[in-house]
Amino acid sequence: MQLSKKIVNQIIPQAGLIIPGDQLFSLPEKVLQFGTGVLLRGLPDYFIDKANRQGIFSGRIVVVKSTSQGSADAFEQQDGLYTLCVRGIENGAMTEETIINSSISRVLAAKEDWATILQCAHDPGMKIIISNTTEVGIVLTDDDIKLSPPDSFPGKLLAFLYERYKAFHGSDDSGMVIVPTELIVDNGNKLRAIILELAAKNKLEEKFIQWLQSANHFCNSLVDRIVPGKLNPADKKNTEEKLGYTDELMIMAETFRLWAIESAHPKVKEVLSFSKADEGVVITPGIEKFRELKLRLLNGTHTFTCGLAFLAGFSTVKEAMQNEVISQYIRKLMMQEIATALDSDNNITYHEACVFANQVMDRFRNPFLDHQWLSITMNYTSKMKMRNIPLLLRHYSHTDEVPENMSLGFAAYLLFMKCKAGSDGRYYGQANGLPYAVQDDMAACFAEKSLADMDTFVNSILADKNLWGTDISRLKGFAESVKENLESLEKKGVLETLASQQTKKTVV
Repeated sequence: MQLSKKIVNQIIPQAGLIIPGDQLFSLPEKVLQFGTGVLLRGLPDYFIDKANRQGIFSGRIVVVKSTSQGSADAFEQQDGLYTLCVRGIENGAMTEETIINSSISRVLAAKEDWATILQCAHDPGMKIIISNTTEVGIVLTDDDIKLSPPDSFPGKLLAFLYERYKAFHGSDDSGMVIVPTELIVDNGNKLRAIILELAAKNKLEEKFIQWLQSANHFCNSLVDRIVPGKLNPADKKNTEEKLGYTDELMIMAETFRLWAIESAHPKVKEVLSFSKADEGVVITPGIEKFRELKLRLLNGTHTFTCGLAFLAGFSTVKEAMQNEVISQYIRKLMMQEIATALDSDNNITYHEACVFANQVMDRFRNPFLDHQWLSITMNYTSKMKMRNIPLLLRHYSHTDEVPENMSLGFAAYLLFMKCKAGSDGRYYGQANGLPYAVQDDMAACFAEKSLADMDTFVNSILADKNLWGTDISRLKGFAESVKENLESLEKKGVLETLASQQTKKTVV
């Protein structure tokens, strides 16, 4: 039987399975959501569903999708219900939870149902707008909001807000809380600026523009949860057999979850009351701290480690974490060096950095995720520059001691980037007797520079201001440490080099 409201009461309760009660299906609609993607269903919709089950938020979601709604649409067949399989490690312990999410009231197609979508603007209970239209969704165009529907996401949003303004005669209470989740820095501010400019382009009246600015709250937000999406066919088949129903919308998400929303306005906290249901939702006047923690400890650690782990012969993150030497390296890198560097910024304490680092360790160990190290090496140089060079400079701003783990990670980056041009025009390195593709804009540069002797190669890369925006060869002892590590990696290999460093420092 296929998941739908009709069969919910026939599902046999079992440990770890959360089945919605009938009362959840009659909750009023409070949220308009642009997008049906797995990130939205695995994070914001997860929080709203959890709050509904706790009797906190008591509101459901109207979802707007850009594609046409056909007769075989899974959302329609399943009454908006979908199964979320939450799997991972939390506080060092394996956790699994299967949730039948009932937060979605209905799914409307923008092209066919635009009049119905605009009618939602007349609902006084509708208070929140959420979006995830990818990074290209938040762009300014010459959209005409009189179209049915407008072409762009900002055009559709502006048309909806204008409809609401007219429906409630511009009352302050009718303003919306708008929270984009697109992976853009200052996404709320940028969306607000686009909406205001688009309103001017469409020659909308000044009173409406004043209402846009005074009654509506555009909130910057940061989302952090790995939602791989659909289960692989074998896993899906086994899960459905265990649950006793089929589900075309079933997805998986890791245990870790964070939705940081930037606002100091009391109305935002009041409207986003679902935040009380889970500590993963944080409403705060500033979210830069969370962006920095994620960028440096999660992404930065990935970048320092990917070359080492791949050259050591590990394909996935979870596989490398099963090796004690690699695991200890990652822990030392985060606790001794990255967390300490972050502590030099008054915005983040060492304790906060360590708490996040421990969560990262749990995430890396997640046996349900197949995160490929080779995928992480894509655009290696730009990632090293954006994520880790600022950390390196911050480290040296308060000590002259060489950061040994950063140095080793950087040496592995140099070794990985030693490549040659292939007959197909791409660049390849070699590890463990096998070739690998170097997918980096600077591959040709490295292929040329790596022809020199090691000293010249390392010095030329570290001193290249075009690569790093600064000359990092001037950092005390860093070039010498990188050369020493690179020589050891080439002669001894990754694991022996790591093992020889394990006793140098002990994690506090």
